[in-house]
Amino acid sequence: MNETWNEDALLSALDPDPIRDLVASAFRRADPDGERAAQVFRETFDQLYDGQHTGRFRWDQLFKTEKTHYGTLLEINLRREFDDVIDDGELLDYRVVGHDIDCKYSQTLGGWMLPPECFGHLLLVATASDAGNTWSLGVVRAKDENRRVSENRDGKTSLNKRGRTQVDWLHYDAELPPNILLSLSEETLETVLAPKSGQARVTQLLRQVTGRRIGRNTIATLGKQADYMARVRDNGHGARTVLRREGYLIPGGDYAVHRAVARQLGVEVPQDGEVVSVRVVPAKPDEPWTVELEGRHWRAARDGEVVSVEAPRLPKTKK
Repeated sequence: MNETWNEDALLSALDPDPIRDLVASAFRRADPDGERAAQVFRETFDQLYDGQHTGRFRWDQLFKTEKTHYGTLLEINLRREFDDVIDDGELLDYRVVGHDIDCKYSQTLGGWMLPPECFGHLLLVATASDAGNTWSLGVVRAKDENRRVSENRDGKTSLNKRGRTQVDWLHYDAELPPNILLSLSEETLETVLAPKSGQARVTQLLRQVTGRRIGRNTIATLGKQADYMARVRDNGHGARTVLRREGYLIPGGDYAVHRAVARQLGVEVPQDGEVVSVRVVPAKPDEPWTVELEGRHWRAARDGEVVSVEAPRLPKTKK
């Protein structure tokens, strides 16, 4: 939380504003747990990184001009995802429940720049940090009492202290879908990035990082080919084939039967476009967190446990 923000801004009573409440309610009904919005923030970061072609996966790897483009991409991506809530605006970016609303993004909380045309109107304000693994989205009215008196040469200003207390937060400091490469230790990241071939990098990641959801953009960043998910497949040379010999299962979130395997093993359950790698050992039928595959029970290997048995094949996949 930066110096322009404090807990009072989250605890203060909101001014009465029936239209703001209608707009906020529309978003809450459409996305009560924030899952849809979180995915938009994640995909917007990944869109800027363009890891499949550039190998980038961190905010500090972007050029300054690319960073300033995040807000525009987020506005477009939110409009596309929430087409059940958002229409094209007449005066401003969006129209929600019959009222114009401007979409504003800032890399810092409270740093939204407000042009004169949005004065008096509602704002959908957003911020996110990939390094901090957080995002926030709220609704506020840019009325006189909520704006700074000072303006820049373009007539733009920002919310004042009072205005920052008047944000109706749909989600505040919510968790982003994972960017696994950011969470790795320096030593592990170096090991993953060391191989020259994309296949070897993907295989090394799935060997090093177990029990955690890994998104398709991470696979694309390491694999660096058009059909990057081929790096994972059980196709004779993909990670599933290579690592099965070392005792690894790699369920994919695109398939219900794979998600069931992860759930039974007690590891993170991959979602659409994600995989999770888990090293398994034979288990007794009455042990907890086991799955039956190829006529035998299996459980996740414990830390330091020696694995000397080839893992089973995953069930045939159906959506």
